[in-house]
Amino acid sequence: MYRALYRVWRPQRFDEIVGQQMITQTLKNAIVTHQTSHAYLFTGPRGTGKTSAAKIFAKAINCHHLVDGEPCNQCDTCQAITKGQLNDVIEIDAASNNGVEEIRDIRDKAKYAPTEADYKVYIIDEVHMLSTGAFNALLKTLEEPPANVIFILATTEPHKIPLTIISRTQRFDFRRITAKDSYERMVYILQQKDVSYDEKALRVIAQAAEGGMRDALSILDQVISFGDNEVTLDDALMVTGSVTKKLIADYMEEVTGHVTKPALETMRQILQEGKDANRFIEDLISYTRDVLLYQQAPEMVDSVAMGEDDQRFKEFASSIDAEVLYQMIKTLNDIQQQMRFTTHPDVYLEVLTVKLAQLDGQSQAQAKTAQVAPDDPTVQKLAQQVQQLQSELTTLKQQGGARPAPTKPKAAPRNGPVVKKVNVSQIYPILDSAKKNDLLKIRDVWGDLMNILSVTQRALMHVAQPVAASDDGLVVAFDYAIIYQKATDDQTLIDALSNGLDRLMGQSPKIVCVPKDQWPQIRRDYLATHQPGGAPAKEQPEKAAPVVDQAKNMFGDLVEVKPD
Repeated sequence: MYRALYRVWRPQRFDEIVGQQMITQTLKNAIVTHQTSHAYLFTGPRGTGKTSAAKIFAKAINCHHLVDGEPCNQCDTCQAITKGQLNDVIEIDAASNNGVEEIRDIRDKAKYAPTEADYKVYIIDEVHMLSTGAFNALLKTLEEPPANVIFILATTEPHKIPLTIISRTQRFDFRRITAKDSYERMVYILQQKDVSYDEKALRVIAQAAEGGMRDALSILDQVISFGDNEVTLDDALMVTGSVTKKLIADYMEEVTGHVTKPALETMRQILQEGKDANRFIEDLISYTRDVLLYQQAPEMVDSVAMGEDDQRFKEFASSIDAEVLYQMIKTLNDIQQQMRFTTHPDVYLEVLTVKLAQLDGQSQAQAKTAQVAPDDPTVQKLAQQVQQLQSELTTLKQQGGARPAPTKPKAAPRNGPVVKKVNVSQIYPILDSAKKNDLLKIRDVWGDLMNILSVTQRALMHVAQPVAASDDGLVVAFDYAIIYQKATDDQTLIDALSNGLDRLMGQSPKIVCVPKDQWPQIRRDYLATHQPGGAPAKEQPEKAAPVVDQAKNMFGDLVEVKPD
């Protein structure tokens, strides 16, 4: 039965792990000096050697014939671990065993001494998939680890792992494997298999793998099968969906030369050949990045076109403006995001081609440095206005700095958001029966109420707070008028607040929103027109003290009394 290349050529020694020399050397030194930890966390992108390193570590720490920290791979223990037949090395997929019971089972069994090896090693792959309860169960074991037990946690998403777990492990971050390292590993494997290959094809595969050695070997496997045990450039381009360097160069020269029609024809030719649209965008970004790097530091681009001596590339790099390249990368990134979910990538690529052909890096720089002619009518008009203002200022100073007549407050700009006017007829009935105790009860459960809301609703209510409450009503003030407007129009949010209060307090009050900056005036207007008994304040000036008492009863410590 045929076995995939990435399985046949899986590393069996630390030295065979590609592109992670610092990590492998550290692990070997720890084993040789007997300074190993009880828990390790291996993080990094897929296919970079995390699980392979964990298995090699399990072999090395249990091997009695170590050579410079490397397992011998000959003894019974090493061979049993390689075949996955040693009971003391347990590999668990957390994606399918992520419950509390599974981790408790591990915790219970970890207490028993290893039966065949020196150390019992638990390798938990994709550990970020564990549930909260499972993490808590695992945490207890990591806090008080049994003797001769080692945990190795592997994940591609370390940000999902609780900090309490991370702090109890030694963390190793596996980096993406460079295209050069992937290329050299593939050359070694093909030489061992005695398979003929085209170097350019391997470079295309190394770029398409995007830093994953397993992905590179999987693509190589496909190319070998597609090409009948031979690796050719055409087959590699076909399998990966990549575009030839010649077509990329043609396209780049055409769009930067502002010739739209030939660029569209080249783009259509690329699609007609069955090339992947997203891979085409990736290739363009990679090519543009190489050009930028070559312009700034040629020695850093030792793999321009993956090591080819491309005179055409060098001539293009010396002729193109860096500002155009910056704009191209931004445009490419924008289109790439828009293409993620489309079923018509050709439309986006046509739009992209037209955009790129219209870019002019010098236009922005020229706009910044452009100077307006002194005889421009607009300049002359502005100069007259400045002269008139200076004359008026001189006159005012001569008059002793007399204050100008008060001006009317500026109206809100017409192009700003129109904020809905507050409906005080809905607020006043609430204030009629508002009590300080009702407001305090709402404030006590306000935090719990926020937790009930969705993330989007919680974000809106982050700038809001209750300011008045009665048995059947609640006034909520918003820090910003625009958020007040959005909340007022969001009936779903209002319903969620009302239902949440019903769950927490057993009552479902009517909720009215106000902008925070208008709330003090609304409160003053109410107190001025609503005395106990319904009489206006101006008819009973001697009743000022009861008004203050009433305000304190309704609003509590929010009331500030100032003398006239």
